[in-house]
Amino acid sequence: MGPLTLPIIMSLAFCMVQGSPQLRRANDRQGQCTYTFTVPSPREGSCTEPGEAMTAVRELQRENAARSQEMDALKIRLSLLEKVVNRFLGEEGAGQSTSSPLIWTDAQRELEKLRREKDEWEGQRGSLEMAYSDLLKEKSTLEEEKQRLSERIEKVQQAHCPQVPEASRSRDQQISQRQASRWGADAVGYQELKSELTALPASRMIPEGHSAHQSSENMGTAGNCGELSWIGEPNIYRKADNIAGKYGVWMRDPEPASPFTQDTIWRINTVGADIRQVFEYENLDQLVQGYPAKVYVVPRSMESNGAVVYKGSLYYVRRKSRILVKYDFKTETIAIQKELPDAGYHGQFPYAWGGYTDIDLAVDEMGLWVIYSTEKAKGSIVISQLDLKTLEVKQSWDTTIRKQSVANAFMACGTLYTVGSYSSPSTTVNFAYDTHTGVQKQLNIPFQNRYGYNSMVDYNPTEKKIYGWDNYNMVAYDVRFSKM
Repeated sequence: MGPLTLPIIMSLAFCMVQGSPQLRRANDRQGQCTYTFTVPSPREGSCTEPGEAMTAVRELQRENAARSQEMDALKIRLSLLEKVVNRFLGEEGAGQSTSSPLIWTDAQRELEKLRREKDEWEGQRGSLEMAYSDLLKEKSTLEEEKQRLSERIEKVQQAHCPQVPEASRSRDQQISQRQASRWGADAVGYQELKSELTALPASRMIPEGHSAHQSSENMGTAGNCGELSWIGEPNIYRKADNIAGKYGVWMRDPEPASPFTQDTIWRINTVGADIRQVFEYENLDQLVQGYPAKVYVVPRSMESNGAVVYKGSLYYVRRKSRILVKYDFKTETIAIQKELPDAGYHGQFPYAWGGYTDIDLAVDEMGLWVIYSTEKAKGSIVISQLDLKTLEVKQSWDTTIRKQSVANAFMACGTLYTVGSYSSPSTTVNFAYDTHTGVQKQLNIPFQNRYGYNSMVDYNPTEKKIYGWDNYNMVAYDVRFSKM
């Protein structure tokens, strides 16, 4: 019995050891058989964010569960080994007095070793539990800090977005205006600045009959246009159906190129930082129904609502620049890009209503114009006529009408006309500058902003109508001219 006992015990111990990948047996340098129980040391990264902390917590939970299972298995193996040793000792006491003392010594060493490993496992398990607890505390701290930061951000946003109370407008209109104010750094108060409060009386601004600078070159005649004498009430054709239509531009081409006709209508919603879509409608019925025949996407974003359609092309200002762009609808490509020299842009010299309306293109009986200002002009309106083929400035006129004191402007028969207010229901066309004579004077032609926020006023020389965009509403006005 004695000689066979050690192989049996060692075989059982070996089988039990082989059941766990962490318990290994090998010969040491002296040729002695040794058992090794290894535990990988967990390494944890920094937990600076709640997400990373949660990941580390889950890893520790999984590792802790695995260690618990291994610990339970180790306890079972240790118990089995103790039973085997006790049974062996019982057999020795019953009649195997000749058994070797070496067997008892080896078994005792193995037991001591397993007990030490058990103690180490329990210590590591305690360390893991402490680390797990620390991570939970850190996670809670990070979540509190995140909440505090969110509250601070909300307060900052509220502090930088003041509401402008306006008794004359309904609550729904105020909400729409706050949603629509997406012009970069402009605040709502700036966008809705009352032009009638900033406009100066003409008697103080412009001496009657004042003649500004004019080139000696005659730019041609305005035909039988005469001088603007009357503007009718606005007729509504369509109302925009979402917030993107708060501001915009719509028009017919006064001299369309094939395949387009004078019935073709063009529309652009100008709310947003990336204005690129142009909607084409074959006729007015299609516009009213809201189904465009085609949608064009221009390669370069537009700045505000100063665009015009003329002779089959779209002319507009490129976003955050003084660059004028000619986009050919037939080829769907940019035909020309040209910088307007010295022109203020992106909030330097806008109309009173704001909206980055620094550079405003216009069409009349004499061709394509641009209305803007420069540092040299100190914010007063400059008028330039453009060459359609090159977008070069052909001739310029300097006025003394401050651009930010008027709500909008348009060209008709070679004369610049300005509108006093964009929001007052009953305002006037208040100034005129005749490029033929260089004479600038005060007018008092009634003009209606029926819907309280008119951001676009453009003249169509073929139809003899003024197109407007009044607070989501696409409107048009009949006009009359007095004879020369």
